[in-house]
Amino acid sequence: MMDKRLPDLATAVARIEDGARLMIGGFGSAGIPFGLIDALLDHGAKGLTVISNNAGAQETGIAKLLKEGRVAKVICSYPRSPGSIWFERRYEAGEIELEVVPQGTLAERIRAAGAGIGGFLTPTAYGTLLAEGKETRVIDGRGYVMEMPLHADVALLRADRADKWGNLTFHGTARNFNPVMASAAKYAVAEVRKLSDVPLDPERVVTPGIFVQGVVEYGVRP
Repeated sequence: MMDKRLPDLATAVARIEDGARLMIGGFGSAGIPFGLIDALLDHGAKGLTVISNNAGAQETGIAKLLKEGRVAKVICSYPRSPGSIWFERRYEAGEIELEVVPQGTLAERIRAAGAGIGGFLTPTAYGTLLAEGKETRVIDGRGYVMEMPLHADVALLRADRADKWGNLTFHGTARNFNPVMASAAKYAVAEVRKLSDVPLDPERVVTPGIFVQGVVEYGVRP
């Protein structure tokens, strides 16, 4: 079996290229891979498309990438979270593009990518600006919008524990977008609080290692 342990955060993000489509796990401040984001800043990749639940807050996490001008486009549900000053500044200056996706639709688009589904119909956003340019249908008198799967080149994740084969468990609400993003990216890497040399209990594994290409221990929780 493949040993997926990486020596450090820098190695974990070394393959991220300019212009990459990047999923970043987290919900609010829970489950955000702060260490990997900092390493990405040091790595220097730019022109990124960031897919996440929000656009960061204050000057932490994704907001750091926005502050440094590394992001070309944001795909998210909540671009203006409390304290999200850097998204607002970049957007008002016309320096980044925004695609707003309702939160449930965002999760399902990511899940569809991981499951190999070509698209799905949802009533969410039917008859609104968010449906413009998309295929719509009326079924049994109810309107639906066709939404397409959302893929990424790389997913940056935060997990509680991992074994050397890449199996992951999560702590509390850190089990949010992280598991589904792991399956929707070509390369998924996780920073974890504790990295084990022995297999995790299969009954506790949330994300199987088949979806994870790299794990690195990063025990500090911001």
